[in-house]
Amino acid sequence: MAAPLCHPQAEGVPRPPPGDLVQVDTLDLRDGRRVLKQFTAIDVASRCAVVTVASNATASLAVRLLDALDRLPFAVRAIQVDGGSEFMAAFEAACQARGILLFVLPPHSPKLNGRVERLNRTAREECYDLTLEDFTVSALSRAARRWEHTYNHIRPHQALGMLTPAQFLAQSHKEQLSRTS
Repeated sequence: MAAPLCHPQAEGVPRPPPGDLVQVDTLDLRDGRRVLKQFTAIDVASRCAVVTVASNATASLAVRLLDALDRLPFAVRAIQVDGGSEFMAAFEAACQARGILLFVLPPHSPKLNGRVERLNRTAREECYDLTLEDFTVSALSRAARRWEHTYNHIRPHQALGMLTPAQFLAQSHKEQLSRTS
């Protein structure tokens, strides 16, 4: 018998609703001379992703990621971050002002943020390894937005039974509506 194409949700364990937990991290983008930063967010339930590119990793630039999370088709209720300085002070205050719970992981625990760590690797392999000719924030931001659209609307995901995050959300929304009817 062949192995399944995806890792199914454990039987009897309900999948959390979209927005319950979004993992956030940064990724260094290097061209040999400069280092830019990608701010990465992924919803644990739906795998919907949001990426932004900035000149460096500061709390005020991390707050811009919170604004970009408005692109998600659901409200974010909690965010999980590593203990990076970019996720302190202004970022904490912005989360609190938006009513978003903030969970800070212990140092050196990337496995606890596994979905966003994997998304960073996928972004590097599928987006930046191919598009580093014009190494500017604006050029990489455009490339990241195109890739984000592909990731959310075109690229199937094994963890979602070979659906895209958009298809998964549409399907789960239909199922929720049918249960309440």
